[in-house]
This record gives sequence, structure tokens and C-alpha cells, in this order.
Amino acid sequence: MENIGILGSGRVATVLANKLAGAGHAIVIGTRHPAQAAAKLSGARVELRDQAETARRAAIVINATPGDTSVERLGALREELKGKILIDISNATLRDQNGLPGSPLYPGSSVAERLQDALPETAVVKTLNTMLFTVMADPRSLRIPPTAFLSGNDENAKAVVARLLGDLGWPADWIEDLGDVTTARGTEAFVTLVPFVLRKRGLAPFALTIAR
Repeated sequence: MENIGILGSGRVATVLANKLAGAGHAIVIGTRHPAQAAAKLSGARVELRDQAETARRAAIVINATPGDTSVERLGALREELKGKILIDISNATLRDQNGLPGSPLYPGSSVAERLQDALPETAVVKTLNTMLFTVMADPRSLRIPPTAFLSGNDENAKAVVARLLGDLGWPADWIEDLGDVTTARGTEAFVTLVPFVLRKRGLAPFALTIAR
């Protein structure tokens, strides 16, 4: 079992914390709003700390902060994240007039690449950013098997993340390793399709998949 820190305390962080705690992992959520975060946890044994302490204590850290502020926020935690695995599940876009994802914030790059540049002694692994948040911890909720993509420079770190995806309910053959961190450009580009999916179907669970 791993000591896992989750930076952020919104819906994504809560879903992952509940499922990973249920699988036996020690979970710490780094949040600026502990009372609000505690109300969302379904009886799981999860600690609440500030983000610096969360990053310091965990061996594996999940970035569940908004992608458009992730580089600045996590860059400030460079020492705390040194030597850790950072699982980046964020997307970064400009927002349209309705507050929905618009154009990519980092054209020709990605949040994952920017994080890896800002955190050179941290192994950044991109995953779980091509689906509605509920699917991250319940992939079998969809009629068609979804795909969880991996992008990162460190092969050992990606192997650890793949095992954690198993604890979230992902079979090994539903996981696709795309290669180094630059491949996150592809999966992050998927977010530009999301507003149209949401307008058509609402918040019904969905995910990108490779049909085989």
C-alpha cells in the first residue's frame, strides 16, 4: 500500500480519495478548505492537510488542481515534490463565455510537460484526463471499455501508476502507454471536444477509448 497525497479537494479529488482509501492506501488531501473537503468524503479514512505538507509526506502525489493554475501552484512545491511520482490528471484551457473548456492554454505543449520542466527531479505521469471524473474510479460504469492513457519519461513511475489504476478498477488491457511526456499533448487536446459532448449529453459518464 502507498502513501498518496492528492492536491485539490474538488469532485475529482474526492472520487479518487474515496476509492484509493477503500483499496487500503493511506490518503492525505492537500486543501485550503478542509471543512468543505471533509463533508464530501464518504467515511473514508482520509487526512486533510495543507498542500505543502501533503506533498512532503506522500510518496505519490496526484495533481487534482485546476490545470490552468497547476504549474504555478506545484512549481512552488519543488522541494516537497523532489523524488516523488506526480500523477497529473489535469487539463488546461482558456474558458469560453459559458465557463466551459475552450482553446488549449499551452498550444504546442501540455500541462504535463510544463510540470516536468518546473519539477525536474519529479517523475510526472499523465493519465485519467480523457474522461468524466466519475469514470476515473469506476471505468466499468460504461458499456464500452474506456482507455486510460499514460504519458511520462520514467518507465518505473509509469509502472507504479499502472498498478494504482488497477486499484481504481482499470484492467491492465484497458491501459495504453503512449510514450514520453510529450505524448500528453494528444490526450490533453481531447478536452477541446468535451464542451460539445457536455452540451449534447450533459454530465453523463463518458471517456475516450481506442476501439480494438
